[in-house]
Amino acid sequence: MPTFGARMRTARETRGLSLAALADLLPADKGHLSRLENGRRRPGEDLARRIDYVLGARGELIACAALDVAAATDTRPSETVELLHRLHTGDTASATIETLQATVTELCCHYGWRDAAELRAEGQVWLREVARLLHRPTGLRQHRELLVCAGWLALLIGCVECDLGMRASAEATRTAARQLGDEAGHADITGWAWEMTAWFALTQSRHEAALTAARAGQEAAGRQRVGVQLIAQEAKALARLGDLHGARTALDRGRQLLDGLGAPDRPDNHFEVDPGKWLFYAMDACRLAEHDVLAEHYANEVVRLGTGPDGVDRSPMRTAEARLTLAVTALRSGELDRAVEQGVTAFTATRRSLPSLLLVAGEVDVELQRRHPREHATAEFRDALKAVR
Repeated sequence: MPTFGARMRTARETRGLSLAALADLLPADKGHLSRLENGRRRPGEDLARRIDYVLGARGELIACAALDVAAATDTRPSETVELLHRLHTGDTASATIETLQATVTELCCHYGWRDAAELRAEGQVWLREVARLLHRPTGLRQHRELLVCAGWLALLIGCVECDLGMRASAEATRTAARQLGDEAGHADITGWAWEMTAWFALTQSRHEAALTAARAGQEAAGRQRVGVQLIAQEAKALARLGDLHGARTALDRGRQLLDGLGAPDRPDNHFEVDPGKWLFYAMDACRLAEHDVLAEHYANEVVRLGTGPDGVDRSPMRTAEARLTLAVTALRSGELDRAVEQGVTAFTATRRSLPSLLLVAGEVDVELQRRHPREHATAEFRDALKAVR
């Protein structure tokens, strides 16, 4: 479903504006605005930016408009879900599960840098293999281990589908992953499925839904490592809802949990949480709270930790959002050229999480509109952002 209209209605009603009043402020046609809210029309880029500015949505409406366009292309039945359904149609099978588990772990470690479409395709190949193995007789323990492998693959593919803007496919895959986690009695997989629910809701500006999912996931996961990331999503949702004290408290609670868990065996595994990833989430919350000194510090650390000794960016998605954070803090301190340089550089990475990237880029866009609407540098940033969209 389109998210622009729902977010627009929420922002308008929060400010006590009727459609007619909003139409006068823009100015725009009231009937057209009504169709936007009902999801029967999508806004053009300029109108989305004007509505975002008038309603003070901090770039969220700009991002929602672009993501609705991406999601509109995701109309075919999800091949991933069809593969996952096949897991439940067979009996069981015996196989060299240890090799399969190692392969799944390695794929999860490729998430941060590998081409998204390529990674999705390989993940689906291995889902087919799991489905084939589940058609062969095996014991209950092996059957559960195969379900766990399928659950991790489904989580990985769902994340990649979200990165590609495939909203419907990502949600269907996430739902199947949660079912697999529940069936296998695997709290970590179930917890990550809740984390994805919170992430999807945040990128669609459904902050209350994100908060509900993050807290439900924490209850389901217990003291699993995913609980740290669920707390981080809770902090991000609270920050976007304006509860800055709650966001800080959540960040402190998450850090305490992380410190008590020790270092993960494979910190490059997407479904692990380490101090480097925690800095990334703290950066986001501090930027939203306009704690610019801390936000800039964390952003610089994210860039530093993501850069290998050879200068290669090992975490391009995190680095891109860190550079956009540096763009926001630079604008707030009056450094237009540095802000645009950081912002444009953020778009050069080919490995992207489109929903998250556009959400933070929308914040930069709003700051530019508010402070430097007619500067050439503002146009340069918008041209680069348009190319991403």
